[in-house]
Formats: sequence, structure tokens, C-alpha cells
Amino acid sequence: MKLIHIVQEKETKKMNTNSKTAEMKDRKVILSTIWIFLVANYIYCDVFSHMDPAFIKELITGTIGSIQVTQGFLLTAAIMMEIPMAMIILSRVLKYRANRRANIIAGTIMAAIQVGTMGMGTPSTLHYLFYSAIEIACNLFIVWYAWKWKPAIEPSTGS
Repeated sequence: MKLIHIVQEKETKKMNTNSKTAEMKDRKVILSTIWIFLVANYIYCDVFSHMDPAFIKELITGTIGSIQVTQGFLLTAAIMMEIPMAMIILSRVLKYRANRRANIIAGTIMAAIQVGTMGMGTPSTLHYLFYSAIEIACNLFIVWYAWKWKPAIEPSTGS
């Protein structure tokens, strides 16, 4: 009887460990998927902006509102947009501690950037405000979801 109890106890610990590992992998997949969703929203917002005749006229002049489009500006924009693209992969491959921190930092940065850019350049269009609301909400969700992420409990090594 005691042997059966010991085997059952070990199986229960193994199942708990497997469920915690599965939960960590699920959280990684969920975070990565939200980053994919965000990148698609960023891209489509820009695509729709390039369909706006007023925006196109400004772009042709080399200025958007009061912002001069320079090589430095474009490099800064490229670096800024690389953050969510990198997070798609990093969310899946980083270990717990680095993953959690990276998602909190990247989500905070991208939410702040989106809030900050709402008043830059040309007056915000309806589609830009729509996408901005989605992007800000998703980034804040990422920060919250990563913040609430607790490490998997390691099984005890004793018998």
C-alpha cells in the first residue's frame, strides 16, 4: 500500500510540474501572439495612412506636420518598430525572468510611444485613433500579463 501511495505522490508531483511547464509555454505563446497582432496593427495603420491624400501630400514634401523626414528620423522609426518584431521571437525563447522583464519594458515603451505620437505630425485621423486605441490597449495588456506572470514552482528533490 505504501508503495502505491509513493508512486501516486510522484505522479501527482510530475503532473503538477508538467502543468506549470505547459502554463509557462502557453504564456510565452500568448505573449508572442499578441506581439504578432500588434505588428499587424502597426503595419495596417501605416498602410491606411498612406491612402490619405493629405498625408501623401505632406510625405512628398518631406515633412509630416512639423516633423522633417530625414534619414535619422527613418532610422529612429525603424528601431522603434523593431521592438515589437523582436518581441515576437523573444517572447518564445527567453527564459522566465528575462522574458517577463523584456515584455514589461517593451510593452511600456511601445504604449508610451503610441500615446506620444498621437499628437505629432498631422492631426490624428479616425483610423489612426482607432488603431492607436487597440495598440495602447494591447501593449498595456502585455505589461499587465507579464507583470502577473509567476515563475513555475520547481519540484522538490527529496523523496
